[in-house]
Amino acid sequence: MRKAAGVSAALGVATNAFAARPAKAASGRVIGANDRINVGVIGVGGRGSYLAHTFAGIGERTNDCKVVGVCDVYEKRKRKNAESLKCEGFLDYREVISRPDIDAIVVATPDHWHAKIALEAMDQGKDVYLEKPMCHTIEEAKQLAATVRETKRVLQVGSQTTSAEQWWKAKKAIADGMIGQMLMSQGSYHRNSVEGEWNWPIDADAGPNGKDENYIDWKMWLGSAPKRPYDADRFFRFRKYWDYSGGIATDLFFHVVAPLNICWPEPQFPYRVMSSGGIYVFKDGREVPDTFNLMADFEKKHSLVLSSSMANSQHIPGLIRGHDGTIIMVDHGKFEGETDHITVKPEKRVISDEYKAKWGDSDITIPVTEKPEWAHMQNFLDCVRSRQKPVLDVETALRAQVTISMSVQSYREGRVLYWDDKAMKVVPKPPKALA
Repeated sequence: MRKAAGVSAALGVATNAFAARPAKAASGRVIGANDRINVGVIGVGGRGSYLAHTFAGIGERTNDCKVVGVCDVYEKRKRKNAESLKCEGFLDYREVISRPDIDAIVVATPDHWHAKIALEAMDQGKDVYLEKPMCHTIEEAKQLAATVRETKRVLQVGSQTTSAEQWWKAKKAIADGMIGQMLMSQGSYHRNSVEGEWNWPIDADAGPNGKDENYIDWKMWLGSAPKRPYDADRFFRFRKYWDYSGGIATDLFFHVVAPLNICWPEPQFPYRVMSSGGIYVFKDGREVPDTFNLMADFEKKHSLVLSSSMANSQHIPGLIRGHDGTIIMVDHGKFEGETDHITVKPEKRVISDEYKAKWGDSDITIPVTEKPEWAHMQNFLDCVRSRQKPVLDVETALRAQVTISMSVQSYREGRVLYWDDKAMKVVPKPPKALA
């Protein structure tokens, strides 16, 4: 283990993965219809362990894939997952992505490592299942999109709800004219529990000076983040700190903004973004707010309104308002929750005779077929074979990431921000007037 830890020091941990980075159009193995896809999973904490075992479960049922390697900077997590999955374990992610027998990489590390590992994996000819949020910064998101275009690799962002049928049914209903001109999308993500506040258990014996399974490669874990002494709260509860996460916006609102971009006629960059909130209840040294609100306007003349609190669990319905009607995708409000229908509610006082003739003036229930929880991962595997665009492709995810990252920046800077579509960057003043 100490020898493996020394690999990190010998190879060096990059401080900036995105400065003048040359892209490589690497080609992966051509996978036939009957070939098994070999998967490596990097980051096997709570979420990563779940993903690793879910992919393994798909492989057991279909022989479609096999997890052949796992990696984590925490020896205990690495060992436990390697043993339970009967595969090799590594402390250094580069040993996984350099293996020629691995076809696809699952990235489930803290957010500040997402882009760097995904970029290097694509350079090595690997396809990537990249856990949400897509990355930590807008510059990283732009680099990921550019690299997918250049290398032709498959990249699926891991917001599983986007493989649910309701978003695609809603997209068709909107395209068919069932709500008329789109005006506003709204949603929320509320919860109220100790664990829900990212206060996950801390292993008191773990650390960079630990022995055997308690060892953590803290230097590797920090990566490009500011250097600081080992802090167990930061390691085990990283979503509470700006260096590694955007808090509610990136952890939870990604599950809302990504599917809304699917519902809309086309994925869109925002025109203007603002946010509000604060640390109202959980005063435990965290940096990110426990209550957070996002508002955004889009050039196509519609708005987005999202609310969230980690101290109250009551959601608001997830819906899209139009001039002629409203489409409700999740009436219980939880965007990740299952549903067997969506509802279109006509605006009875203003709809035309033409609308009534086509759709009537009563509420319309559209049935939705529920999909298994592993459908998103199966979609990724299918695309690895077919080379088709996955459900949550990099271009759709880029637009979602820009909106939520701008909301984090707006909150931290205390001002309204704008997006310059031509320059592809955040600016403090409107780049142009809305027509």
